[in-house]
Amino acid sequence: MPVEWEKFIARGIPRLGRSVAVKVLPENFATDAERLQRFEREAQALSTLNDPNVLAIFDVGSQNGTHYLVSELLEGKTLREQMNEALPQRKISEYALEIAKGLAAAHERGVIHRDLKPENIFNSMSNVTGASEIGIAINWQAGLKSTDARRR
Repeated sequence: MPVEWEKFIARGIPRLGRSVAVKVLPENFATDAERLQRFEREAQALSTLNDPNVLAIFDVGSQNGTHYLVSELLEGKTLREQMNEALPQRKISEYALEIAKGLAAAHERGVIHRDLKPENIFNSMSNVTGASEIGIAINWQAGLKSTDARRR
């Protein structure tokens, strides 16, 4: 079941020199030990990736029982939003290539995207296309638990 994050934008963070997205895990998910473990495992798997076509994770943690994730701030449109526009064949091919590059980079690190769909593909203002959601990755090199295998 997908996680509905509470999403916030922190603009002009002096220590980072940039704006970031802060996603807060809803309380009903944070009190479920299995989901919390999965969230932490997935955040850790995603944080190992360093590719322009994959959402960058900067921090994950908790403060006073509130679990959060800090990532790069993506500004632009999802692929789903762009599907209503008349896109030239060349642009569609470019998007497909960038998506494939991001997935290849993830696969090289043993990370599998488990919910690839137009809503989870983001085209930023800098025209870099890539995966944008957490809660969708699993590090298969670290080994699957039986509950993870059933969810794939």
